[in-house]
Amino acid sequence: MTSQAPNLVEACGLMRRYGPVTAVSEVDLTLAPGEILGLLGPNGAGKTTTLRMLAGCLAPTAGEIRINGTDIASDPADAKAHLGYLPERPPLHPEMTVDEYLGFCARLRGMEGVRRREALETVKRDCGLQDSGRRLVGNLSKGYQQRVGIAQAIVHRPAVVILDEPTVGLDPNQMRDIRALIRRLGDRHSVLISSHILSEIQATCSRVVIINAGRVVFDQAMAGVDRALDHQTVRAGFDRGPDQAALLAVDGVLEAIALNDGHWQLRCRPGNAPRRNIARASAAGGWELFELTEQTARLEDVFAELTVAPVAREDSAA
Repeated sequence: MTSQAPNLVEACGLMRRYGPVTAVSEVDLTLAPGEILGLLGPNGAGKTTTLRMLAGCLAPTAGEIRINGTDIASDPADAKAHLGYLPERPPLHPEMTVDEYLGFCARLRGMEGVRRREALETVKRDCGLQDSGRRLVGNLSKGYQQRVGIAQAIVHRPAVVILDEPTVGLDPNQMRDIRALIRRLGDRHSVLISSHILSEIQATCSRVVIINAGRVVFDQAMAGVDRALDHQTVRAGFDRGPDQAALLAVDGVLEAIALNDGHWQLRCRPGNAPRRNIARASAAGGWELFELTEQTARLEDVFAELTVAPVAREDSAA
């Protein structure tokens, strides 16, 4: 029996205060080898603060962070050697060429000579920058500047890559290209990506963590999202439709929203009983039921359920 590989990132009880305001509270987070983890949350939820702490750019008020087994507070140099970080605003130098900038970043990582040249060729190939080495960073499109930002994060082949809002400000084609690049990164690195764009996380990640008001409110593999809610959504269609009150009177139906052409969206208790009750009520009332299907929960549904209602922050400002 083989033992499971240890987590590359382990954060326990992370808290960050700014005066009386608690931006992040009691956040626990792990990242396994080969995993692409999406950190989702509305604007101001604490995503960037969490990533800055994980990257060693911001000291937590409380809590512990280990990168590849090393405590980032006790030995930051060793921990950061295993990290690559792309902040929301990439630290690019527009007056440098791509080769100059990536060479500069490699030297900051202690890479010289043949090792540095080989690293630059590899990272340019991985990020689709083979033909851009002599171009000024400032003359590149936003999408290619983002490629350069990702390249500087992985030039030293880190085990962990942290990307904060990597597709912000990109057009749809650029977003698609960066998503494909991130998926390729997952073949060689463990990736932690933050976003408030649900489709980006759903298309890219194997696991999702939702943070709201500084707290983790959801942590599950993407494949388990459809089982995350404590209710089910049912689509029902009637030729001789009931009114809303009649549907709400059916045992197990919690909410009824009229759609069109005799269709209703019903929020029901879990299980098969509510659908059986709807069918019986239709037969008894002559509603002429022609459709009754359970809708698979989407990440959008889970996100809305967990973040629409305000969550009180402990010790937050009034």
